[in-house]
Amino acid sequence: MSVQYETMIVYSVKNGEEAAQELAEKFKAMITENGTLDSVDDWGKRKLAYPINDEEDGYYVLYTHTCAPEFPAELERVLGITDGVLRSLVTRK
Repeated sequence: MSVQYETMIVYSVKNGEEAAQELAEKFKAMITENGTLDSVDDWGKRKLAYPINDEEDGYYVLYTHTCAPEFPAELERVLGITDGVLRSLVTRK
């Protein structure tokens, strides 16, 4: 049984927007390997509402995907240990 999810990730831009885009591609590939990627909404670099780790800006990407109910827990685990990810949120649509 597949379920639809939305995943919002805010990447660090302290190493440049190119590094953030590479991370975005890495997670896009991970989602594609484990389900169906429905859409990617790349919001780009934006000002954060409040500083996170002394950073004022973040690179926002919203993924809409369909996958097995077990995958989001693994995705959250990998997001939590990846350098360059400031914040993330996985929600069931």
